[in-house]
Amino acid sequence: MSDNEVTLGTPADGVRQITLNRPDRLNTMNAALVAGLHRALDEVEVDRDCRVVLLTGAGRAFCAGLDLAGYGDPGREEEMGVPLATLDRQREIARLTQRLHDLPHPVIAAVNGAAAGGGLALVLASDIRIATPEAVFAVSFIRAGYSACDIGVSWLLPRIVGAGRAHELMLTGRRFSAEEAERAGMLADVVPAERLLATALEKAEEIKLNAPASVSLTKQGMWAALEMPTLATAIEFENRQQVITALTQDAAEARAAFLEKRPPSYQHR
Repeated sequence: MSDNEVTLGTPADGVRQITLNRPDRLNTMNAALVAGLHRALDEVEVDRDCRVVLLTGAGRAFCAGLDLAGYGDPGREEEMGVPLATLDRQREIARLTQRLHDLPHPVIAAVNGAAAGGGLALVLASDIRIATPEAVFAVSFIRAGYSACDIGVSWLLPRIVGAGRAHELMLTGRRFSAEEAERAGMLADVVPAERLLATALEKAEEIKLNAPASVSLTKQGMWAALEMPTLATAIEFENRQQVITALTQDAAEARAAFLEKRPPSYQHR
């Protein structure tokens, strides 16, 4: 799949790379980019050969948020009226966060530059986040006159960096550096720009050493555990995951590969 605003490639076996591709506009979100990202997610979601998704931006930014020059869908307001068109547009953008969160494959965000507003939401919805030293982050919605609670950020950011730091970042809307984001636990690594994609692919290869169903259920379980009220609830959920994965063909292959000291060959069964 390829279009003007979003490209989808396969940089390595089992790895699909989604690139936001409006570099002249810092990959800001308009109707075409959002639609293109939805289409890319449609494709990778049902790709059983996909093991890991890599999300990045073209040029010097990851995604600088909403395109304030215009979303580019005047027909929607003509058809639905301003209030309902605005709500429909909001839901269309916000679904991207939920879709990344719900993908069966882990998502690695390779943050090559500014990630603000909706761009920050995409980063937070990813499972592993790696950035260059030049990357900068900001909630930014509040600086544009909106609430800072948008596109899932009010749920995701406190769970990743803690409520105290998240509240400060959301109420001020200030920019924060890759170094600060790493200290806060938002980023797994900060690496030189020339090593960003290579580092993300190396992390993807580490993930691929594990059985596909085990990875998918682990992703699901980790996010679900953040919403569970008690340890007992989480353990009951984990018990079911352990039984399901233990009975797969790939679990037997993982054990055999370990004992025979060889790379595993998974069948996703």
